[in-house]
Amino acid sequence: MTKNIFDLSGKTAVVVGGTTGIGHSLSLGLADAGAHVIASSRRIEEVEKTAAEIEAKDRRTLRLTSDVKSRTSLVALRDATLAEFGKVDILINCAGTTKRSPTLTVSEEEWDHIIETNLTGTLRGCQVFGESMIARGYGRIINIASLTSFLGFFEVAAYSASKAAVASLTKVLAAEWSKHGVLVNAIAPGMFRTALNSNLLDNTERGRELKIRTPMGRWGNTDELIGAAVYLASDAASFVAGEIIAVDGGFLASGVNQ
Repeated sequence: MTKNIFDLSGKTAVVVGGTTGIGHSLSLGLADAGAHVIASSRRIEEVEKTAAEIEAKDRRTLRLTSDVKSRTSLVALRDATLAEFGKVDILINCAGTTKRSPTLTVSEEEWDHIIETNLTGTLRGCQVFGESMIARGYGRIINIASLTSFLGFFEVAAYSASKAAVASLTKVLAAEWSKHGVLVNAIAPGMFRTALNSNLLDNTERGRELKIRTPMGRWGNTDELIGAAVYLASDAASFVAGEIIAVDGGFLASGVNQ
């Protein structure tokens, strides 16, 4: 029988920020592909709910909270996973935040919070889990970049700067860690409707502009990110490192759409 190079059976995956929105879809998608998945976030009720969904797919998990602004919590998450599963094969760094503010008046507190969560939080996850991956000689790390890794979006300077830096960090880690068997890549989602942004997308001029800029003419469904994540986590991507894969309905390819 020919091996399915996308099969994640026997793999252990940790998804930080894995209980809502994009992270939730990726957690369940990795489980469907065969992986045991630990979906972690700050809220225990969301962790419990997602863990039950993973177990319903006949996969193993743990119920552990974490906060990317706390290295101690990420170390505890890693150590508990290693104690239970013996390894972490796959890490997805999916926690993030944003807020719209004019750049001229954005406060340093707001700037620091967004950079700390999106960029430094991603670095923490890579460092904490990368250490054990490098020691073992195997790992797949998937960071979540953004269209703003490539383009400037109006009045979200902190978010845009953080996501441009996540793309750069992904490339640097690929240059450093690939020789140790740890492959670091990123996904740059386009416009996906979630509970947090549905009003913006559906009822504002900004949302209408974003849809016009998307050649497919619709919002993405978060499940449409699963394929890219499974690919990057699997043996199918065994010679892929430092890439930022856009899943964006053609947004970055577009010029004039009307």
